[in-house]
Amino acid sequence: MEDLKNKGERIAKRLSRAGICSRREAERWIADGRVTVDGGKISKPATLVTDQSIIAVDGKRVAQPEQAKLWRYHKPRGVLSTNSDPENRPTVFDHLPKNLPRVILVGRLDINSEGLLLLTNDGELARTLELPSTGWVRRYRVRAYGPLDESRLGSLADGITVEGIKYRGIQAQLDKRRGDNSWITVSLQEGKNREIRKVMEYLGLRVNRLIRITYGPFQLGELHRDTVREVSARELKKHTGLGIIKPSRLSAKLPPAKLKEVSINLEAPKRTRDKNAHRRR
Repeated sequence: MEDLKNKGERIAKRLSRAGICSRREAERWIADGRVTVDGGKISKPATLVTDQSIIAVDGKRVAQPEQAKLWRYHKPRGVLSTNSDPENRPTVFDHLPKNLPRVILVGRLDINSEGLLLLTNDGELARTLELPSTGWVRRYRVRAYGPLDESRLGSLADGITVEGIKYRGIQAQLDKRRGDNSWITVSLQEGKNREIRKVMEYLGLRVNRLIRITYGPFQLGELHRDTVREVSARELKKHTGLGIIKPSRLSAKLPPAKLKEVSINLEAPKRTRDKNAHRRR
């Protein structure tokens, strides 16, 4: 491992670690001349910086990256997983507590999906957790309407191509039927855009509820809707190797997540007060 203090790290990576943007955004900012190092504008995202470098964006100094942290958030339906929306629809960031630091989403859930979203203050951690090579499984509870052939659910394990898009193997298991609706547990590692909805539609099913209940080792559990809770430093270190280790030294080869059975209320729960929840007032 390189000694960052002596050899430095790329400016785009440093900005991402500081939690103010992604690497791609950093590259755009640099190309636009918005980033300076030690008072001079830079033009290359590969420019090396150290802990002693004075970095600024639009004239505002960028603080040193803080220790990486992770939060669980129970996203409700009707909320967008984006920073802003031109149609002024509510976003995840409109719902977060005011005392939460600037955070980045780990992956996405579409506006009609709900359940577990992970948030972090460290861009490199977010990037690593999203990589398919990390191998972490995302598990969902899906309610779908229409006739269901269980054998076709089983065939998804071999992968499927829908409208020219190849999807990796998906584990799908029927849990129960209620009239024309079926509850299905779906597990996948990749999670392409609207993957579950498209695959279920290909099978002749219309998804009318989709809840993410796990992302790797992190679980939705009994976390109330629209509630944020920080993952303890102990749990973060256990599952990612982070602790006193600097975020820049995070390896993409994280330990595999061991899935546990998760029990949640599949019906719309009543909002109850959670004394440990951090809600936006």
